[in-house]
Amino acid sequence: MATRIYVGNLSYNADNEQLIQLFAPYGEVVEAMIVMDRVSGQSKGFGFVQMSSDEAAQAAIAGLNGTQLGDRTITVNEAKPRPERSSGYGSGGDSRRSSRDDYRR
Repeated sequence: MATRIYVGNLSYNADNEQLIQLFAPYGEVVEAMIVMDRVSGQSKGFGFVQMSSDEAAQAAIAGLNGTQLGDRTITVNEAKPRPERSSGYGSGGDSRRSSRDDYRR
């Protein structure tokens, strides 16, 4: 099973190819993706790499966490699952009731 790795504190000029080259010595890189801002198209300074095996991922984490990429010390660790988002507005209360109703009682 492939393991997804978080890579943080990347230079805003880093690209996906640099991530592939950085992680390739540790095993097969299935995917490398730097996260971009939807509006500006600018890098957000972090990305994700997916390795072909857990062993390759753990070797990459051990070998690369705290190392330099360009002028930055990068953070490399196992990616955590994205938390579930609520599907409603506000705190999940009844959206048909306005906050003004609280003051009418």
